[in-house]
Amino acid sequence: MMGSNGPQETVARALDTLGTGAYLTDELGFIVAVNARGEELLARPASDLVGQDAHDLLHRTSCGEPVPRAQCLMRESVLDGRTEQGEDEWLERGDGTLLPVAWLATPCDLGIRPAATLFLFHSAGRSGRPAQRPPAGGRLSELERLALLAETTTLLTSTLDIHEALRRLINLVVPRIADWAVIDLISELDEVSRFAVAHAEGGTVVFREDLQGPMPPVPQESPMPLSRALRGVTSSFAGPETYHGPPDSGIAVEQRRLFEATGMHSAIVVPLRSLHDVLGALTLGRADQPDRFTATDAALLEDIARRASLGLENARLYQRQRKVAETMQRHLLPKLPRTSGRSMTARYLPAPDASEVGGDWYDAFTLPDGATALAIGDVVGHDLDAAAGMAQLRNMLRAYAVSQQKPPSKVVEWLDRATVDIAEVSMATLVFARMSENDAGQCELSWTNAGHPPPLLVTHEGVARYLTDGHGILLGVTPDQIRLDATEELPPGSTLLLYTDGLIESPSQTLDEGLNRLRRHAASLAHRPLESFADELLARARPPDNDDDVALLAVRHGPHSSFLKLSKL
Repeated sequence: MMGSNGPQETVARALDTLGTGAYLTDELGFIVAVNARGEELLARPASDLVGQDAHDLLHRTSCGEPVPRAQCLMRESVLDGRTEQGEDEWLERGDGTLLPVAWLATPCDLGIRPAATLFLFHSAGRSGRPAQRPPAGGRLSELERLALLAETTTLLTSTLDIHEALRRLINLVVPRIADWAVIDLISELDEVSRFAVAHAEGGTVVFREDLQGPMPPVPQESPMPLSRALRGVTSSFAGPETYHGPPDSGIAVEQRRLFEATGMHSAIVVPLRSLHDVLGALTLGRADQPDRFTATDAALLEDIARRASLGLENARLYQRQRKVAETMQRHLLPKLPRTSGRSMTARYLPAPDASEVGGDWYDAFTLPDGATALAIGDVVGHDLDAAAGMAQLRNMLRAYAVSQQKPPSKVVEWLDRATVDIAEVSMATLVFARMSENDAGQCELSWTNAGHPPPLLVTHEGVARYLTDGHGILLGVTPDQIRLDATEELPPGSTLLLYTDGLIESPSQTLDEGLNRLRRHAASLAHRPLESFADELLARARPPDNDDDVALLAVRHGPHSSFLKLSKL
């Protein structure tokens, strides 16, 4: 890192201990110092950065255009002297490429500038974990403490995965503050588990799995440090001598074993406590570093724990919402009817991202005249509202189909009009079909399509083609739309596949490529039993970079078909 002599060199050494990109600006936004990690991420030497206006040099839109000064949140944090953080910002690298970043800016008093601002940033496409291990070093300067707290905030609030957040926390404090980090967590059932026992070895963090795992219950009256922390009491110092006497609980036994196995001579135990609950405890210990923890260290670690607890609580609430949404959606998906002469199976695969739980659905039920009704759809949106709207749409469709005994097009026309006033659905796609025997005794499919990917018909001989007739606009756009029916005879042994767009859409391929991929894989699996057909098709045809949920419904018509129950992944 470059800078002038004297106090500036102290700043340079402090910034280089950070494992994330960092630069320091003066009160006008000009860069006065940058660390080695910042040079690496920006692909610019410090000599090209120091003395330059950070906004003019680095800040860009996603299209590479300069960000208007009045709209730049990063610049406003400098001018207003307040702490800000954000994502979805881009910095221009030395080679002209754009670096998407998550960032945090905070004012700091260095004694060498009237008003300096510290910027921490890391690539938004990476885990956010420090790429290089800062050296272990006893006491931290005031700038190092401030930077560590800022780094804690930006790294732990930029993920909603609890385990990833905890791993980031360990990387922040080991070996910068301690040789050992121990994290104990309290589950929603009030059970304690030792999530991690981590040690700095040779510039990397090593986990002691033999010391991790379930822990005894928290004693309510114990004065021992970990027991107090797990009850939410203030932080406490500890050492091997703390546990020399007769243990007062199972937790004390585990703590004695921990000190013996790690060789820690000094430790501090800090509660991880949110506004609503105690989440667990963080224990930091020193074995190789000779200094014992002090009251100053305790104040710093309590501040780190508060910031970490906020990130952990957000992640826990987010995962709880995902679980609720996914459970609700799974329970709303129907059981398939038993139908003579046909086998039927379905799959539902949730999106990998918690925010993407929502609107994909399928349905199959027997109509009063003996025909089988089939439906597949996708409500616009990926959240609890979409899942609720999906349930409303499905129930209304069933009601119209069973009570009116009309062709699919008429049922969907009524459904479209009803969504405006009854269902809390803005827009949705849908294929609704009737499967029955015609006058010639052949299996006949009649259907209408409201903006959904077309059904796929695969013959027993492996000829696969899309049923593109009967196509119309999606629901919720023009409720008075007159819809069309299409009809097709299904040959014996053929398989009808209804699916949602998560099976064919991908950022890396066109829709036609996705449809062709699905058609080819379905044709190759034509002789597979229906359960195997569905499993393999989902595994082979789903794009690897798919970030959406997937629903599919497969029906096989033939004299030897038998009902196979629903399977959910």
